[in-house]
Amino acid sequence: MEVTTSDIALYENIHGTIKTARAGVIRTVNQTMVLTYWEVGKYISEAIGDRADYGKYLLNYLSERLTKDFGKGFDVSNLRKIRQFYLTFPIRDAMRLELSWTHYRTLMRISDEKKRNYYLTECAENSWNTRELERQINSFHYERLLATPNSSEGENITVTSQSDPSYILKDPYILEFLDLKENKSYNESELEQGLIDKLQDFLLELGKGFSFVARQKRITSEGGKHYYIDLVFYNYLLKCFVVIDLKASELTYQDVGQIDFYVRLFDDTVKQSDDNPTIGIVLCADKDESIAKYSVLADDNNLFASKYRMYMPTEDELAAEIARSREQLEEQFLLENTNYSEFADEEEFHGDFSESEL
Repeated sequence: MEVTTSDIALYENIHGTIKTARAGVIRTVNQTMVLTYWEVGKYISEAIGDRADYGKYLLNYLSERLTKDFGKGFDVSNLRKIRQFYLTFPIRDAMRLELSWTHYRTLMRISDEKKRNYYLTECAENSWNTRELERQINSFHYERLLATPNSSEGENITVTSQSDPSYILKDPYILEFLDLKENKSYNESELEQGLIDKLQDFLLELGKGFSFVARQKRITSEGGKHYYIDLVFYNYLLKCFVVIDLKASELTYQDVGQIDFYVRLFDDTVKQSDDNPTIGIVLCADKDESIAKYSVLADDNNLFASKYRMYMPTEDELAAEIARSREQLEEQFLLENTNYSEFADEEEFHGDFSESEL
């Protein structure tokens, strides 16, 4: 007998039911394991208290008995982790049960509480698997967000409550997943194709709220001339399109003018009335901060230029990068908020300088 469409539909229904059930079992097992380890960690922590010597004895005793009764998974090293789990996350109701024990073991390595809580929330809300969580931590995702214009170390970083585009941007972006050498000669087309091939990795690096819209998006001027934007995304948190122009070389003032033109034309021809203004990003191999400082990038809150790196930075490299970014932001803030009338009368300040004064 030939397979009919009804047979295929029946199979798909059964397949979906089994798959959903298995996912539910795995989820239940993970939640039960996390809660059980939390309870065990609580018992051990309360029993040990501040008695370090007793703690060594107790962990060895418990390990021997539990391994005999339940098998692997209860050696002294793992019992220490279980105890540390409770000490790191002492409030049971604050735990995110959608995260696995492996997630929590990764999070426990982060000593800074604000940073750890940030990754905890982002991991749960974005359904990161453990590989993605590790990648975000190793690429200093949190620290790079701290370097954005509207973030500071005293704030809890969040995107969902913000409508400012600065909250979604990073500088630099880390594109190590492309496996392209830092000094290799490649062009924008190769860079674009690499990002499309590793789109899920790129979306993870872009951050929360992004969805892919198009590559080489055509926009047309009133005169009928066509222009093509490398990559277009939509951010549902900011409710706006994000257009990205890729540059395999250093940022130039022509690049700035081009992204400004793209954003203006895109807003006129593609953006809907209920969308917020489009964000434009030039993603470049390097940039001269003078171009950013003395161009429309300094005045337009929706135009940005960010560098990309083809490798995971070291902590020292990132710290230096963040320090430079903060210094530039502080300088720009001072320039924007300086009241020059305090130093000169308006007539004198705006008047012509004589040749002798020059």
